[in-house]
Amino acid sequence: MNPEYLMRSLMFVPAHNERLMDSASRSSADVLLLDIEDSVQPVENKQVARENIIKYVKNGQFRDRVLFPRVNDRESGELLKDVYQLTIQGITGFMYPKARKGEDIYFIGKLLETIEYEKGFPNGTFKLIPLIETAGAVMNIQDICTACPNRVVAVAFGCEDFITDLGGQHDTEGESIFTARAMIAMGAKANGIVPIDTVHIKVHDLDDLENNLILSKKLGFEGMLILNPKELPLCHRYYSPSSDQVSWAEDMIRLSGEAIAQGKGVALKDNKFIGPPMVKMAKEILRKQGLIESRKNLRLNSSSCC
Repeated sequence: MNPEYLMRSLMFVPAHNERLMDSASRSSADVLLLDIEDSVQPVENKQVARENIIKYVKNGQFRDRVLFPRVNDRESGELLKDVYQLTIQGITGFMYPKARKGEDIYFIGKLLETIEYEKGFPNGTFKLIPLIETAGAVMNIQDICTACPNRVVAVAFGCEDFITDLGGQHDTEGESIFTARAMIAMGAKANGIVPIDTVHIKVHDLDDLENNLILSKKLGFEGMLILNPKELPLCHRYYSPSSDQVSWAEDMIRLSGEAIAQGKGVALKDNKFIGPPMVKMAKEILRKQGLIESRKNLRLNSSSCC
C-alpha cells in the first residue's frame, strides 16, 4: 500500500460554496475532495470553484490538509482549465471522474506531466484517484490501476453512476453493487493502491452506515467517500486499527524478530506458527496506526499555533 496518505475518509465539498468550504477546513476528514464537477452548477460556477480553491489554499485555510479536487472529465471542455489553474503548491492531486479505461488515466497523467514541466514541479508531483463509475470501468479496473503507476494512489467507486450505466436497481442488501465493489477492491490491492468504497446514500441512517462499513472492511476497502461530516466518526473507527489489533501486531513483530535473532526462523504464539503473511499484516496495521498518530499530532500542532 502507498505509505504516504491516510485515506479512511474522503469528503466531497462543493468548491463554489464558501460556507461549506469553511466548514470543511475545520473537519476531521482525512482527504478533502474539493468538487468542481457534478455538484457545481451552473457551468459558470466552475470558475468560481477554481478561484475559491486557490484562495483557500493560498490563505492557509487548508494548511496541512490532503486536497484532491474532483476535476471534470476529458470530454467536458473544462479539464484543462481545472488542472492548469490548480496545479499549485498545497494541492496533493486530483480525483478524475468517469474513468472508463486506462487510456483516460494515461491522458491526464501526460497532461499533468506537461504542466509540471512548464511550472517547474518534479514529474509525478500531482497524484490521481480515478473514480470508477461505469460497468466498463469495473471490467477495466486492472488497466486503470496500472495506467500511470507514479500517480495513481487510490481508486474509488461511484455507485450511483454505475447503477445507472448498468441499468440496475439499488437494493437494501447491496446485492446490485456487491460484485463491482469486490472487483474494485481486488483490482486496487493487486496493484498496491488504496481501494475507496462508494458513498453511503442514506447519510442520516448511521445504523445502516455501520452495517455497510462492516461489509466494506470484509471486502478489503480502506476508506469511504463521504457526503456528510456526521459520517466521519464511524468511518474512522472502522477503518482504523483497534487497540487489540495494534497490540497483536506489536507482538507479531516482536516474536518474529526474537525468533530470527535466535536462529529459529519461525516463532510461535498461542501454539500457532507466525508466518510471513501474519508478519506482513502486522506491519500494515502498524503503518496505518503510525499515519493516524502523525495526523493527530499534526492537527494538535496546527491548533496550538493558532
